[in-house]
Amino acid sequence: MKTPLILLLLLLLSIDTAAQQTLTLDDCYTLVTKNYPLSKQSKLLQQKSDYEITALDKGKLPKIDVNAQATYQSDVIGLPTTLPGVQALNKDQYRATLDVNQLLYNGGTIDANAKLKEAQTKTQQQQIEVTLYQLKSRVNQYYFAALLLQEKKALLLSKKELVTAKVKEVQSGVKFGAILPSAEQVLEAEIIKINQQLTEIKFENLKLLKNLSELTFTEIDAETTLVPPISHSNNTEVTRPEIAFYDLQKEQLEFSKSVISKSILPKINAFGQAGYGNPGLNMLDNSFQTFYVVGLKANWNVLDWGKTKTDKKALEISKEIVTSDKETFELNTKMQLEDQNFEIKKWKNSYFLMAK
Repeated sequence: MKTPLILLLLLLLSIDTAAQQTLTLDDCYTLVTKNYPLSKQSKLLQQKSDYEITALDKGKLPKIDVNAQATYQSDVIGLPTTLPGVQALNKDQYRATLDVNQLLYNGGTIDANAKLKEAQTKTQQQQIEVTLYQLKSRVNQYYFAALLLQEKKALLLSKKELVTAKVKEVQSGVKFGAILPSAEQVLEAEIIKINQQLTEIKFENLKLLKNLSELTFTEIDAETTLVPPISHSNNTEVTRPEIAFYDLQKEQLEFSKSVISKSILPKINAFGQAGYGNPGLNMLDNSFQTFYVVGLKANWNVLDWGKTKTDKKALEISKEIVTSDKETFELNTKMQLEDQNFEIKKWKNSYFLMAK
């Protein structure tokens, strides 16, 4: 008989332990980062960037075009005299060609654009991290409010236990005429007041846990025990994701400058054309002929009237703006951290005062 009883007790203990789940502030942070819908965009942005970079790399491959045309023109080239064996051109002409163009050199513009695209994607992904991090302030609001209610509830239950024990003592004194019945009524009124406070705490706690559940996309019931933060560093050094975001913005601007610099370098292409038509390359042969042409083509914009230099100056000013934004953010964040440290100290002092 003892063995089944022990197993039953162990089973009940395990069920009770499973029901008493604990939740830390870091757990909430992790759940928000993992489950919030915006977090899915980071992977989608990476996939989009991979496709766009692949499309850019296609520019290094040969470009092949098939062309066909049939025309009728009002006049054709003619000779002032007739020559033996030379026929006049037909006014209806036909041509079909296969054109191939191969990029040989463009100053690395394609690679520069690919790096710029990578930098843009990293900046966009970091912006998502910034938004997710900002959700932590809402997590803090709900978590610390629920934690404070949890501590109030524990103190009220402890107080109720003491008052209940006192009631039993008073009831004994009233029974033997040593204490007036009004003393018992005062204590019972105190218990009613505590019960009312516990009811208020219950519903307020349910509301806070519901908000925290919706924010973390996790079911957090009233049986969950919130764990107070063990410690909080007084270090005011800024380690927010916004700092990396500003740095990535500056890096993106540098890649933009590189693209501008390479866009004015010469471009060299090899080309070839093979075709069949009437007339062919020999305009004096009035018949269908096959033909081909191969060659190199170079293009260099040697004068852009200072546009490149102006664009670079604009990018430099943009970098200065980003630097200014970063410095402003660092200053404001240090002040917010100091305020946060003060609030946590105030919360701890309130807790100790309630415990006395």
